[in-house]
Amino acid sequence: MKRFGEKLRTLREQQGLTVRQLASLLEINSHSHIVGLEAGKHNPSAELILKIARYFDVSTDQLMKDELELDETQVD
Repeated sequence: MKRFGEKLRTLREQQGLTVRQLASLLEINSHSHIVGLEAGKHNPSAELILKIARYFDVSTDQLMKDELELDETQVD
């Protein structure tokens, strides 16, 4: 799950969201938690992984498994 933060940043940027906007959408009190996730300094909870997957309409496997890429249709 080393690439989770990279994938999260890609999804967020493709949607044109700021870190603060994403934190608000995911009901996270601190945008710094999103920054930490993207930087690989924090590990997401199972609940947060599910929220992110649902919001961006990707599978949890795509987020968590380093060997799986995001679908090109997801990030365009």
